[in-house]
Amino acid sequence: MSHILITGGTGFIGRNLVPVLKEQHFDVTVLTRSPEKYRAYPTFNGVSLTSSLSEVAPVDIVVNLAGANLSAKRWSDNYKQEIVESRLNLTENLLEWIKGQSKKPHTLISGSAIGYYGARGNEELNENSTSGSASEFQVRLCSQWEDAAYKAESLGVRVCCVRTGVVLGDEGALQQMLTPFKFGLGGKLGSGNQYFSWIHIKDHIRALMYLINRQDLSGAFNLTAPQPVTNTQLTKALGKKLNRPTFATMPAFALNIIVGEMAKILLTGQRVLPKKLEEKGFTFEYPTIDEALEDLID
Repeated sequence: MSHILITGGTGFIGRNLVPVLKEQHFDVTVLTRSPEKYRAYPTFNGVSLTSSLSEVAPVDIVVNLAGANLSAKRWSDNYKQEIVESRLNLTENLLEWIKGQSKKPHTLISGSAIGYYGARGNEELNENSTSGSASEFQVRLCSQWEDAAYKAESLGVRVCCVRTGVVLGDEGALQQMLTPFKFGLGGKLGSGNQYFSWIHIKDHIRALMYLINRQDLSGAFNLTAPQPVTNTQLTKALGKKLNRPTFATMPAFALNIIVGEMAKILLTGQRVLPKKLEEKGFTFEYPTIDEALEDLID
């Protein structure tokens, strides 16, 4: 039985990953700041919860998902610092911990995001595309996060960095989108022409499991559905599924006032494709936004 350590295991993605790992008979340890809080959750039955790396027995695989929520707050200077430190500090601590292990993990799956590519409009982006402009916060963040993870390669560890798009599931971004639609206030952002790169939570977990089990794979992988949509297409799909009007528009200036610096990427968009995953044989259960929404919205 393989022993796997998950950081960020109590977050949205982690809580969906843990049950699948248990079903596949992995021995799971979750690193969390609040182990006592989660011990009563059914998801974590049979899972070791700890707040200290020093208490973790040798593992075969590390999945590093920890980090402050990018969209939880406006990007003030203080919150941007928290976003960076919550990712880089833990990743660097993991590296130090791995160095000290006599039996080192053979695999590190480390989080990143499609923010790596920056706000690039309608340009098709895949893993061979360059990173975006260093003037953009999310580009600097993802580049530094990936660089920290790849240092594990010098220790003989296989490293995969997962550049995640917007994950659609029973919490998070989709639920935030649904609220205005339910009140008949749904509509596009700005021009609506900007691309939205998304992935169904089930496909995200399946992709993580694929990378965990395929020990011949390494490097960066885009975890996005193969058919990104424009904001207008997303708006129409949501309106159709909910049987609600989609006449409202959020003007660019208003979005800038509400979310600040984050507005640039929401209004410019990213058209990110999972080229490498598909080339390596991964298939999506929910390749289109209509299929995803049909599964996720009652």
